[in-house]
Amino acid sequence: MGYFTGGAAASAKRSRIVTGLLTGSAIALMPATALAQDADSGASVAEGEENTIVVTGIRSSLASALAEKRNAESLIEVIQAEDIGKLPDQNLAEVLENVTGVQITRTAGVGTGVQIRGTNDNQVLINGIQTVSAGTGRGGISFEDINPAIIGAVEVIKAPTADTIEGSVGGTVNLRTIRPLDITDTILSLRVQGEYSELSDSVTPRISGSFGDVWEAGDGEIGFVISASYTEQEATSFRPRVDRDNPILAGQAVTSTGAPGPDFPFLGIQFLNQERENFEYDTINVAGSLEWAPNPGLKFFLDVIYNDQERRQDSSRIQASGVSAVDTVNVPDGFETVDFGSLDGVALGSIQAALFGTIQPNLARDDDDPNLRFSSDTGARVTTSELYRLGTEFETGRFFTRVEFARSTSDSSNPNLSTTLNFINPNPLTPLDGSSNDNSVPFIYDLRNGALTFGVDFDSPFAPTVQDLLNPANTVLDAVTNSNNRTQNEIDAFRIDTTFDADGMLGFITSIDAGYRYNDSSTQFDQLRSTFGTGAIANSPNGSVFGDLIVPGPSNFGAFDGRTLAFRNFVVIDPNRAFSDRDAVFATLQDALDATPGGQAAIAGGGRLLRDLDPSAASNLGASFRVTEETHALYAQANFEVGAVRGNVGFRWVDTSIDSFGNAIANGVASPVTSGGGYTEFLPRVNVIADLTDDLVFRASFTEDINRPDFNDLSLSVSFPTGPNNAVALGNPNLAPETVQSYDASLEWYFAPQSLISVGVFHKERTNLFVTQVEDAVEDANGFRDITDPCEGGGIFNPVPDRNVLSDQPGNGLCVPLQTIINDTANTTQTGIEIAFQYDLSQHEDTLGLLSGFGFIANYTYQDFGGGQATNSNSGRGEDIFQAINPGINVPVEAVQGLLDFSENAYNVTLYYEKFGLSARARYTWRDAFRTLDTAGGASLNSTLGFPTTTSARGQLNASVVYDVTDFLSVGVEGVNLTKSDIQQFCVNDGALLCFQGLPDRRITFGATMSF
Repeated sequence: MGYFTGGAAASAKRSRIVTGLLTGSAIALMPATALAQDADSGASVAEGEENTIVVTGIRSSLASALAEKRNAESLIEVIQAEDIGKLPDQNLAEVLENVTGVQITRTAGVGTGVQIRGTNDNQVLINGIQTVSAGTGRGGISFEDINPAIIGAVEVIKAPTADTIEGSVGGTVNLRTIRPLDITDTILSLRVQGEYSELSDSVTPRISGSFGDVWEAGDGEIGFVISASYTEQEATSFRPRVDRDNPILAGQAVTSTGAPGPDFPFLGIQFLNQERENFEYDTINVAGSLEWAPNPGLKFFLDVIYNDQERRQDSSRIQASGVSAVDTVNVPDGFETVDFGSLDGVALGSIQAALFGTIQPNLARDDDDPNLRFSSDTGARVTTSELYRLGTEFETGRFFTRVEFARSTSDSSNPNLSTTLNFINPNPLTPLDGSSNDNSVPFIYDLRNGALTFGVDFDSPFAPTVQDLLNPANTVLDAVTNSNNRTQNEIDAFRIDTTFDADGMLGFITSIDAGYRYNDSSTQFDQLRSTFGTGAIANSPNGSVFGDLIVPGPSNFGAFDGRTLAFRNFVVIDPNRAFSDRDAVFATLQDALDATPGGQAAIAGGGRLLRDLDPSAASNLGASFRVTEETHALYAQANFEVGAVRGNVGFRWVDTSIDSFGNAIANGVASPVTSGGGYTEFLPRVNVIADLTDDLVFRASFTEDINRPDFNDLSLSVSFPTGPNNAVALGNPNLAPETVQSYDASLEWYFAPQSLISVGVFHKERTNLFVTQVEDAVEDANGFRDITDPCEGGGIFNPVPDRNVLSDQPGNGLCVPLQTIINDTANTTQTGIEIAFQYDLSQHEDTLGLLSGFGFIANYTYQDFGGGQATNSNSGRGEDIFQAINPGINVPVEAVQGLLDFSENAYNVTLYYEKFGLSARARYTWRDAFRTLDTAGGASLNSTLGFPTTTSARGQLNASVVYDVTDFLSVGVEGVNLTKSDIQQFCVNDGALLCFQGLPDRRITFGATMSF
């Protein structure tokens, strides 16, 4: 069902649908695949004026949502607002996790990504208006940008009708605010909460309120609703990373005493990285709607949505690098067998891998490795987004028409000042060689029991003391990134939709819908960045020069699971000052760099080691781009009803033109470049619903849609990352849109009052799937890369990164992997089964008494992916490992890419209780393993052996308890990730090589809601 319906058919639908409005700020939401056969099936309801039903309570909101689902003209899921917020979801992504066929991904434990039927390629509307993202993607507004407090209902459209805006593969999420003329009484409410984040040990406020009323205006009415919220949130996650991708062949290693090492190949430690993610959200949301109906046949409306969010990142990374320089003289104390499984039928085999041991400096082998680095990632996304919707709807005889103008905008800036300090070990056994800014530090690691734990080996004679680690004078400045990139997105749209009431005129055709939509979109990305990295001590000022900026780093890395082995003693550039007084901190670091011998030499040559931000710099112009898109869409649809069968048959015709603008850089000079193109798509859409019996409903649909490439994937510009292992992404303006054909069938059985079993199947056929193509940068036998442009052996030259251990020549610039997006030449398929069940015991109140307050909701989704031709190939590190296991293996090893964030199996189970003013819920959500590019510590495909990482299956328990103290006051507490479920991520295959862990926050929210 699209967002727009009209005429007599629309009036009939509105009379059937229970209005789940309520006290806007006190909104909690629940899935529609749930309760009641109809509004009168046992839910507590009260008759209002003009055939409107006002509902309260969990069961009533479930009943109204299911009534809307049952009467919909296509396959949708609806989550209705309830009167008192009782669901443990403070985030719209986490709300959507309740819906059958929906899974979510999280950042630092907070829901940020939504996959509908196994894909991220979906879009978000507000009141049917297309929204824009904070970045250069297509999905629309980010879910973490919106507080559920301003939303009245959430609609997930799985099978679109002809009037539904194109652009989704899995489904379209439509966020609906409260409609003023639907309310039957004055809304006035206030909600005050505090959220406790365990890992960050902080309490942050959440305040929201709503007001709404309807007034007589002559022969008509004027209605007004406004909802607003102010939210602060702090979310922390610990993400340790261990790279065991350095194969050491049999007999190649020796022990610390010089004795022969293992007579079998094994994987040694290459890199240790302790990442602490910390995000602080400061969000203002306002939603206001005004409706005026001068008479029953005419209405004017105005919607304004305003979002202002600052998402600050205050993260740290402690890195043990340069380990490979001494890997053959540090035999592990214990090993584990790692079975890499198979890829596309090729058995990869097993190998021993380092499990626990120490990594000691060996000055005869290398006089300055391994080394220790302290990084502070301090940045923000500051976004203001606005949505305006103005229009009118009117009836003229048998015609119902809506005319609408809409504008969606977002303006995001990304201030960032991230720094890295190198630790210089003052231990007299590790004298500084004077040529580099590294110095030898011993490490200890223990990867047993699925925990990636490591730290400084204080028992080693090479070890620094705790006081040494916390002394700024033992650090030098290694790298600085200063930036303030900006992204501006706009959509201006006009649409006209008309319904002709054909009841009694065209036989079984009840109405005909037709309409036109014009859309003008644009994205402008401007890079403003300056970077510096050094591997030479002459270019690295000592921390004592800027010691007033250096503070101890967080020491609570063991707070999640009580681990004793971790980096707890280190220093970083003060993240608070780097964020709040970025210019002054930058100036201090720049002065320190200028005073070094390398800085003086750079100034004498007419430059500086660290340049000021310059929008005209060739590197910034080369990364900036603008993409504009214009679409015209026409649709027509016939709605029919024959006895117990109803539905619609229609099509959508879309014409799209795109222009891309960028800059090509040659010899440091920027020259404008442009590219243009377009395409036309015809999208048939058919939905059929049959009421087989009073209790049995069958649905079937065939629909087509398109998925447009993200704007950054169409850009003509290139941005160079600061890491030596990060791929350089190049846009592809020749990308064709994906097309998707979807087949759906479902059966809903209301086998008892307030109970439901539904089973659905779906099948999708996708053409032109977007896939990632990576060209690796070759490493020689010493692990070194080419440091000159062009990169004949593969990859692309990046002039920015410190070469670190990837070259024996100090300095910046080397060949790195090259990544781009292409269309898969082969078709792909997705097939799935969705099952939902609900049973409510309130129907047995006479026999069960207090137990009749319980209810049960569950859903399960199975999905299968097939087809595709584009593959991932092993990186150079992966090839070395596979050949160490099996020298005769055919390389490169390849595997069809498939879909990221795709879980074959997922389910959630909810147990709720509502009686005598007490409302409680507990929900357990579980999803199967999935492949992802979301990894810790800046890992790239190169460092994960060329293949996406697999996140293992994981479950999470959320719960809430709310008590109505009076009719006007309720108090409650909600918990997220109550069991502190961790995350395990493996390289190549699930259960193979453990590469990353995620240790997310447990969050507790408590507060009160007042309704007047």
